[in-house]
This record gives sequence, C-alpha cells and structure tokens, in this order.
Amino acid sequence: MAITTASPFSPDVSTPARALRLEGSSNFRDLGGYAGADGRHLQWRRIFRSDHLADLSADDLQTLAGLGIGHTVDFRGVRERATQSYAWPQFTRHAFMIEPTVVQRTQALLEAGSELTPAVTVELMKETYRSFVFDNADRFARLFQLLLHSDAPLVFHCTAGKDRTGWAAALILRALGVSRDEVMEDYLLTNALYQGPAAAAAVVASGRLPRDVLEVLWRVQAPFLDSALDLVEREHGGMDRYLAEVLGMDRAARAQLAARYLE
Repeated sequence: MAITTASPFSPDVSTPARALRLEGSSNFRDLGGYAGADGRHLQWRRIFRSDHLADLSADDLQTLAGLGIGHTVDFRGVRERATQSYAWPQFTRHAFMIEPTVVQRTQALLEAGSELTPAVTVELMKETYRSFVFDNADRFARLFQLLLHSDAPLVFHCTAGKDRTGWAAALILRALGVSRDEVMEDYLLTNALYQGPAAAAAVVASGRLPRDVLEVLWRVQAPFLDSALDLVEREHGGMDRYLAEVLGMDRAARAQLAARYLE
C-alpha cells in the first residue's frame, strides 16, 4: 500500500487541497481526487468528512459557505450532540445518531476493576468497527440516500471524524470504485491531521486513563478498519453484495452515484 507522504495542505498547484485549514476543526477534508470506477476520479469539493463542527469560527463558516456546502450529517450520539452542539443556519443538518459504544465499554471495564491496556483497547475498537457493519447499517444507508437525492455539497462528521466518519468514508469510496488501499490511505490520514481534545491531557493527569490507552482511542489503526472490511467479506462475500443487500445500493444505485460524483 502506497501511503502519501506529501502534506495534505500543500498539494500540487493544479490539485485542490485535501485538508482545509480551519480554526475550529482539525480533521476537515475533501474526498475528491481518488481514482474510482472506469478510470474516473471523485469530483473535488462535493463530499467532505470532518470532526465535529461545534467550534467553527465565523471565518470557518464563511469558508464553508464559499464551498457551497448545504448539508451536514451528524453521526454523534445524544450526549455528544448536547455537549458540543451547533446550529449553523446555512446548513441543513441531518442527525443519523450512532452512540459511541467504545466509551461505554471502557467505562464498564474500569468499573468492574479490569485493567484497561492498549491491547484490550485495540480489541474494543475493532469490536466497535464490526458493530458499524450491521448494528448501525441503517444510518449509513440514509447517508447514501442523501448523496443520491441532493446536488448540494455535503459534509459528514462525528466527534473526532475518525471512526463513524471513517467507516462512512470507506463505504462511499468503495461504492464509487476506489481501491481498498486508497481507502486505507484516506482513513489513516486522520493521524496526520486530527488534534485530540484539550480535555485528554486532564484525563491523563487525573490517572483515569493511561496515556497509551488514550493514544489508541484518539488515533486510528489499519486493523480497526480492516476488522469491518473483513467482516463484510466473510458475511457477504464482498463489498458489492453488502452494499446491495444491506445498504440498498444495488448496481443501478451505484451507477447513479457514480454519475453524480465521478468525472
């Protein structure tokens, strides 16, 4: 797998920047440019992924208005949305809620007196990704329907823009014919961009969670995404069947998606 070493902020002058420099978001980026089906590429400035949008500044909102973004898809759970809420009038907001079960599982382990090690946390993360495949499939199906029925540029996000958002990005890219290697490249880009919450330092200082455990929770690893992709292969014999049978994206729907977002 070839991992891009060039800065996502400083691409060739003929190519738009993949990552946008915003004051209130560190993981806001464009899915454009990836090689898709039939030698075509994803159009730039149509589909974006991000961490949460609650801290966007006035300048950030002006930047996004210039991109023509009309919809936000928020995958965060109830408590996350209440803690870091936003209501920017320029966007139509869609709440496709997926609760952050890894947080609940880590808390349950700690309350039971179990030791939370990096290895245990990795397994919890992999379990979380596998849950996206079936337990939360309807939310991702709704995202595809929105992509099919709206021409306005769209941004989808969760809190950090890495797990729920990472799986959504993987599904979109695979549905448009992007290779698994390039999907992984996009996924791992979070580690070069995302700046964890300031509260994480306080958590470490308090002794509630070790630093190496937080490193697992606030970064991404290839085995996380692979655990979901491999489950799709085992249970459905491949992404094509999964998209059609579980997410309602049959051949005709994918052709429509490609016609809208590939060039």
